[in-house]
Amino acid sequence: MKGFCPLASGSSGNVIYLGTEKTKVLFDVGISFKNLKERLAEIEVEIEQIDAVMITHEHIDHVKGLEMIAKKLDIPIFCNSDTAKAICQTIDIRPKFKIFSTGESFTFGDLEIQPFSIQHDTLDPVAFTVMAEGKKFGICTDLGFATKLVEMHLKECDYIYLEANHEEEMVHASSRPMVYKQRVLSRQGHLSNRAAGELLANVYHEGLKHVYLAHLSLECNNPTMALKTVTEILAKQNRVIEISVASPDIVSKPILF
Repeated sequence: MKGFCPLASGSSGNVIYLGTEKTKVLFDVGISFKNLKERLAEIEVEIEQIDAVMITHEHIDHVKGLEMIAKKLDIPIFCNSDTAKAICQTIDIRPKFKIFSTGESFTFGDLEIQPFSIQHDTLDPVAFTVMAEGKKFGICTDLGFATKLVEMHLKECDYIYLEANHEEEMVHASSRPMVYKQRVLSRQGHLSNRAAGELLANVYHEGLKHVYLAHLSLECNNPTMALKTVTEILAKQNRVIEISVASPDIVSKPILF
């Protein structure tokens, strides 16, 4: 399939597919090899067709399927050195790492990939922008605060996959321990619906075709709330964007090209 498609999004696992005529890659592999194979089949892609995996950071909901991929597929795993070291401490097999430097772009196949630094409670977490088929994709989740650097990289994107993890009032009202609330709401935690809306308003341009709201909390958010909060913020600045919510457990509607 030529296109962009979230295969899983949330604390239970995260995977994104991006494929062109020449190159097929995954961003993160936070679900089992079996589930990954099944979800790829739904978009008519065989797992053996995947050319590489790009890793944002080492949390289990982003690397759960990596050990089995390393065992079954002889493909490169792209990440920075700190993330590679962290992964090696948690899995029994050494993947075929290709190390990039955070902040420096690289090419793979016909993709131009730019990893950039974000704020999260891991060693060296990154988000990505990708140029593919003349289109710019932004993939940006697991960040507690949208810095000016994040804003700069997400400008001029045709498509954005952006975290809208929680509604702040729902976090405060939840039964979760205080340590959880403090982490999620911190600058090293996760992006709220409000922060996502404000970021989208700042990077908006007429060429922005579609936004996926991603990595929604099951307890402290829901698709209706996320869409409402983000849409209201955009409307106040006369911003109109086509928005959908990436699903945690089924394949989301793809963008085809």
